[in-house]
Amino acid sequence: MEFIKIRFTNDFDRVGSKFEKTLTEMFQAMNPMFSFAQSSWKPQLDIYETPDTITIIAEIAGVEKENLELEISSRAIRISGRRIATPCTENGRYRLAEIQYGTFERALQLPAPIDTENVTATYKKGLLQIFLKKLALETRYKIPISSE
Repeated sequence: MEFIKIRFTNDFDRVGSKFEKTLTEMFQAMNPMFSFAQSSWKPQLDIYETPDTITIIAEIAGVEKENLELEISSRAIRISGRRIATPCTENGRYRLAEIQYGTFERALQLPAPIDTENVTATYKKGLLQIFLKKLALETRYKIPISSE
């Protein structure tokens, strides 16, 4: 059995400034081939939940499992990695280039706190599936008050 790296963290704001990200996203929206230092893209996600679980599915075809990383905290998740471009033949040229290559990252706030000890992930047929178990809701107890 092979494993996907999962790292538990509370630091979800270490990758570049928000201003730089906003500028990059603005220019990439106008022309996906434009980027500042390296190309980046955002995989499509599906997120659904039941009363007990949250499931995230990321469409990341062509990404090697070794190039994937998950970071989990009780309230957020970050999926990042890299898709490496297939080299063009020596005398060939592109007529159409729509597939995005380079690094990607998706950071999400989760709709409910999760049990970080109970997370699993699978990668099959270009889909990364992450299964998260929600923490049990707080239980309230009535405390009797004595009159001494």
